[in-house]
Amino acid sequence: MNVSSGPGPVSGAGGLRALRDLMVARFVSAGVPTPVVDAELLLCYVLGLTRGQLQVQIALGDRRVDAPERTALAALVQRRCRREPLQHLTGRAPFRALELAVGPGVFIPRPETELVAQLAIDDLRAARVAAAATGLDPFAVTEPGALTRLRAVDLCSGSGAIALAMATEVPGVRVWAVEKSPEAYAWLTRNVAESGVTTLIPVLSDLGTAVPELDGTVAVVASNPPYVPIGMVPREPEVQLFDPELALYGGDDGLDVVRALSLRAGALLRPGGTLIIEHGEYQSASVAALLSADGWGEISHHHDLTGRERVTRTVKLSVA
Repeated sequence: MNVSSGPGPVSGAGGLRALRDLMVARFVSAGVPTPVVDAELLLCYVLGLTRGQLQVQIALGDRRVDAPERTALAALVQRRCRREPLQHLTGRAPFRALELAVGPGVFIPRPETELVAQLAIDDLRAARVAAAATGLDPFAVTEPGALTRLRAVDLCSGSGAIALAMATEVPGVRVWAVEKSPEAYAWLTRNVAESGVTTLIPVLSDLGTAVPELDGTVAVVASNPPYVPIGMVPREPEVQLFDPELALYGGDDGLDVVRALSLRAGALLRPGGTLIIEHGEYQSASVAALLSADGWGEISHHHDLTGRERVTRTVKLSVA
């Protein structure tokens, strides 16, 4: 196997363990932050194995890697050493119980965004229970504007990760996934089609004017908007070079889209409905201030798995 991220190719031969170790060494040299994981996942991708199966075969030492497989791996290693995201190489990104199609033009869903989805799912389930307690059928098909249909909206949907999580984990909910970028929208519609979900409606629209027919009827609005300040260019090459700028940057303070989101969600939600927003770890106070100024109540901040304040949840107290 000949692998190069620039001058000085590295050659290797031998079994599966030696091949994995060679890939790890190349990734370490290139500054890839998770070299072992990436090497094993690329091996799984090319060899058609699960990670558990791969590790068993490495331990047993009885797996041959043929020339076509080595050629495919060499090309992928070169791309990863140039810091192209692993998800672009495999074409897939995990998100909760989902595996989403991703690639150039769409933001790769991150683990921290799973918290947004979880809070939205919890609120939708609570809304369903509350509706049932009053004798209403939250899934009834009624005229537009009726409050008996459980509705949710994902603004800045990207790949559709949050929207699909809501649609697949809360039976009967109707979800609208709004995305502005035509490139990202193509990935969104592909993921909806692959999922087979029939209760999710993709919408190509700016969030500021999206789905006006739903005003006053939505139970939950969730969003992972662009929130990076223009002057704070991410250091990670995978983000800086490959994530679309439209999905990253939110103006001078990073909150331009959050401001628009606050106003649009205020119109979409019914009283008691909730807005759930992902943001930067140092933006909680600023997000809370702008939400409070717009009349939102019960503002709370939630920590991701690393302990950072990553998500803000708030409640619509009255009709906008």
